[in-house]
Amino acid sequence: MKKQKLFDLILLVIFGVIMFTSKMIMEFLPNIHAVAMFIVVFTLTYRHKALISIYVYVFLVGLVYGFNSWWYPYIYIWTILWALIMLIPKKLSTTSQIIIATIFCAIHGLAYGMLYAPFQAIMFGLSFEGTIAWIVAGLPWDVVHMIGNVVMASLIYPLYKTIIKLKSKYEKN
Repeated sequence: MKKQKLFDLILLVIFGVIMFTSKMIMEFLPNIHAVAMFIVVFTLTYRHKALISIYVYVFLVGLVYGFNSWWYPYIYIWTILWALIMLIPKKLSTTSQIIIATIFCAIHGLAYGMLYAPFQAIMFGLSFEGTIAWIVAGLPWDVVHMIGNVVMASLIYPLYKTIIKLKSKYEKN
């Protein structure tokens, strides 16, 4: 394995640990965390390799909190945000990319309960009406999640620029 590839792999694993640690630190704030912001930054920087960080995070959540039924949607929920960020054209300016990513973070936070709902419906045998009721009941928390994602998105630009600068310095050496 090339030195750069090994460095990137180690860094991506560390990024997953950072996502997990940040989530644990912010546990006292319901539905407010930096996970979406980190997914955006890592995806803009490392593109498809960001999945390594995402799944390190998902695995650590399961390992620490248990691979219970509530955990399984984590396997796909964070990948949806990653996929949205991957759709942002690289030819756009950094500012435009970050504005679009912030909008995607907001949408993902607001849609979180709806994204979670199909699994809940299957797992607990909810009817269509029961699933809709579950989504509606969780909407206030999804609004909080959306607001938290937008606030945390204010850190995307400085973190992205820092990682790009560090990455280019390492690649020169």
